[in-house]
Amino acid sequence: MRRVCAFVLIGCAALFAAETFTQRQRDFWSFQKVQPQTPPAVKHAAWVRNPIDQFIAAKLEARGIEPGPPADKVTLLRRATFDLIGLPPAPEEVAAFLADNSPAAFDRVIDRLLASPQYGERWGRHWLDLARFAESEGFKADESRPNAWRYRDYVISSFNQDKPYDRFVQEQIAGDELWPESPEARVATGFHRSYPDESNARNLWQRRQELLDDITDTTGAVFLGLTYGCARCHNHKFDPILQADYYRLQAFFANTAADDHIPMLTAGQLAEYRQKRAVWEEKTGAIRQAVTDLLAPIKQSASKDYFDKYPPEIQAMILKPAPERTPFEWQMYAKAKPYLEIPDEEAAKQLRGEQKKTYETLKAELAKFDAINPGDLPEGMGMTDLGRTAPATHVLAVGVYDHPKEEVQPGFLTLLDPGPAAIAPPPNVQSTGRRTALAKWLTDPANPLVARVIVNRLWNYHFGSGIVITPSDFGIMGGRPSHPELLDWLAQEFIRQGWSIKRMHRMIMTSAAYRQSSGYRQAAAAIDSGNRLLWAFPRQRLDSEVIRDSSLAVAGLLNLKVGGPSVYPELPEGMISPRGGWQLSPPDERNRRSVYIFVKRNSRYPMMEAFDMPDTHESCPRRDVTTTAPQALAMLNDRVVLDWARAFAGRALAARDPVDTAFRLAYSRPPDGWEKDSVATFLEKQKHVIAARPAGDKLALPAAIPEGMEPAAAAAFVDFCQMLLNSNEFVYRN
Repeated sequence: MRRVCAFVLIGCAALFAAETFTQRQRDFWSFQKVQPQTPPAVKHAAWVRNPIDQFIAAKLEARGIEPGPPADKVTLLRRATFDLIGLPPAPEEVAAFLADNSPAAFDRVIDRLLASPQYGERWGRHWLDLARFAESEGFKADESRPNAWRYRDYVISSFNQDKPYDRFVQEQIAGDELWPESPEARVATGFHRSYPDESNARNLWQRRQELLDDITDTTGAVFLGLTYGCARCHNHKFDPILQADYYRLQAFFANTAADDHIPMLTAGQLAEYRQKRAVWEEKTGAIRQAVTDLLAPIKQSASKDYFDKYPPEIQAMILKPAPERTPFEWQMYAKAKPYLEIPDEEAAKQLRGEQKKTYETLKAELAKFDAINPGDLPEGMGMTDLGRTAPATHVLAVGVYDHPKEEVQPGFLTLLDPGPAAIAPPPNVQSTGRRTALAKWLTDPANPLVARVIVNRLWNYHFGSGIVITPSDFGIMGGRPSHPELLDWLAQEFIRQGWSIKRMHRMIMTSAAYRQSSGYRQAAAAIDSGNRLLWAFPRQRLDSEVIRDSSLAVAGLLNLKVGGPSVYPELPEGMISPRGGWQLSPPDERNRRSVYIFVKRNSRYPMMEAFDMPDTHESCPRRDVTTTAPQALAMLNDRVVLDWARAFAGRALAARDPVDTAFRLAYSRPPDGWEKDSVATFLEKQKHVIAARPAGDKLALPAAIPEGMEPAAAAAFVDFCQMLLNSNEFVYRN
């Protein structure tokens, strides 16, 4: 009877929607089907390189603006290399491209960059912004999530494989349901596990609701480009999103819980591991039992202390016999369970005196069996359903967790698909199948939003601004598409070409629009001051990670190792370690790419934060770009940056023409005559300034000084190299 009532309520919601939605909402462009588009004929046919240019040229011609001239080859190569792999081109790559005068030279550059393992590291970082990826909980305690990095590696690998975007989406929404035997697909659900969480919050009912709100908001923004969160408390004030739609989307996730112990092994590998583990456990049973008995009182006390702080109703749910728990009570139990299980290492910290000696003796005895110990099971983090029956989802009065109203079933936007979603529990998986239904709806080619949203994101990252300038808001209060026909054409091509992101890169980057100069033209700016019509390629400041990685690259210090646990580079002098500590990685590991730096929610790595790394408590569709004094101060005063400059200087001084080499490494070009004279003047003056310092002053010297070079002259060259790293030409993509 209750289920029948739910369907009646949904039917009533659909009828109510017919009166609620305005004609403007119904007719709004983003909710219409993607329409077939024919590239228009244009006057500037000689400028056109592919159909993208026909759409761009048509808009320019309509406003009387001439397309821009092509960028020079060095600028184009740097632009593409920063774009696709987030690093400057090596001097040898510049020389090879300049020497290749064939029409396909740039196409080959693009193919080479797309095939590079560094491609996934660059474009994976964009997705991690959207996924609000971090490796700690956030809030007050900000505890670490030791295996969160596996989701980061999954994203990087997916981009390198050119995994079709529809599969990429499906894995992140429902990988555990669709491909339960694949550790990679299960870790993909880490997209939702990336929520921030307050472990100290004892009201688990409220805490669960806040996590579901975060998952709902992020799903709506990232995949649909809609501000679903505005409908949490009431019908959306502007877009056709009912409050019921918010909770219909949330209902797909009603039965999910964190799965922080996903075995990262195939079925065969897991069986072999368990076999070895069983042998080790049999041999060490008595020792481990002694450890268990020793630590049991401490664990029981710590667990009870945590348990006693829960409200009485939560305590009752935890204590309830498993067969009697309702689906909602299982949610509460699953949320509490990790905090009631005290690890041996934590309990052992409380041991004192003879007990501590006994524990250390037992650990020593256990270590004698290390040769047959297969070690800890490699694990990943993700999400899973707690069974085949989900707790009920209700519309909440003004979004308050303990004020439920009518029950709703999983469903999509009423405007597009008013009925309840068709749910089929997956075979051989204890799951509802709800998220599979959502994943299939999102990636249905008929969905008017998903393909448009992702191709607009790709355009945004390439040009610094999307065809829709609000990449996660395709609603009425968002930006209007500057080239709506082009957006639809790209969306259709994207689906037609198998949802391939790499093919979309090639199409965008081989266009004449992408290959334009960044030169300013007053006549064009007078008509289109914001360059929305793309009469020039927009200049863009590089992201924080690209600035750091590029500095390491020109210094010859960059470690290109791919994947694995995150690293901890040096913190600025005088900075207090973040809560939970910051254990420095070995020297060579500290110089790995920035995407591998441990992401602590409450303490972003200082250089990354200075250059606008986003707050990871929420999804970031487009990074802010600020110009602040701390950015220059970080590049001028940070001891680590000085070390980069010293290595950069040593690399350049080893060459026949150090100044020329430094320019080619930093800017991919030789200095012109004026620059040579300016550098020579600077080096001579700076040498005397340094030589005049007190004898006790420590000089910043290159690792190796050429024979016969004065220390003051070598230190001046370090200053020159540091200036190059801090220059606009180094930190901007033109």
